[in-house]
Amino acid sequence: MPSFEESLKKLESIVDQLEKGDLALEKSLKLFEEGVGLSSACKQELDAAEGKVQMLVKQRDGSLKPEPFLTEKPI
Repeated sequence: MPSFEESLKKLESIVDQLEKGDLALEKSLKLFEEGVGLSSACKQELDAAEGKVQMLVKQRDGSLKPEPFLTEKPI
């Protein structure tokens, strides 16, 4: 299985090829399908990594407390 970085690089290559617009329809569809698969695989890896990330927040007593990583600021 390719690494996240390899998958992302391949996905970027596919996007570049598709953006040029000079491919046959069948080739474009195959590349698009491959890109969707790579995008899904990258998202799964990112989701898994996000689940593992924790931020350490210093408490008033000086101790550190692990908290889940938040991708959005709370309102």
